[in-house]
Amino acid sequence: MFDTDPYELKMAGALEHFEEELRKVRTGRSHPSMLEGIKVEAYGVPTPLNQVANITAPEPQMLQVTPFDPANVQLIAAAIRADQSLGFNPSDDGRIIRVPVPPLTEERRKQLVKQTSDKVEEIRIALRNVRQDALKDAKRKKDAKELSEDDVKRVEKEIDKLMSDYQGKIESIFAAKEKDILTI
Repeated sequence: MFDTDPYELKMAGALEHFEEELRKVRTGRSHPSMLEGIKVEAYGVPTPLNQVANITAPEPQMLQVTPFDPANVQLIAAAIRADQSLGFNPSDDGRIIRVPVPPLTEERRKQLVKQTSDKVEEIRIALRNVRQDALKDAKRKKDAKELSEDDVKRVEKEIDKLMSDYQGKIESIFAAKEKDILTI
């Protein structure tokens, strides 16, 4: 018998990673996850920002970063400023860092939708790779006389059904994100 569960788990993991990547893509509103990828050189070690500070979104167009150690304020502000892909210019008062989130231009919105569609293509490739692995494994088991021809056909149908389910999920997630990005 062929177990498709490990392949379904891989697909679910890929989808989870995709959703996490989309959370990092900026929309019109500020969100603490926008600063997730930033590393701060705190205590001589590159550390994720969320481990040296608390990040909140008190207003739709503002992020607030409160360092756990006030000595890191300048380092955190410099790390946020250094990430050119975000284009943020933080200001600090010695205790708290305020990061104004400028409104997106139409051109920038279209660019973000294009970046998001690139991420969609990456997840599709990952799912196709999982599908190929499953089919290769089934074929290998058939060659080893562990599976019959009918079992292989059943596995192919099951994997193809999984693929179409996940493709549908990807499309709906992408459509929601695209709407979110393009909404002013």
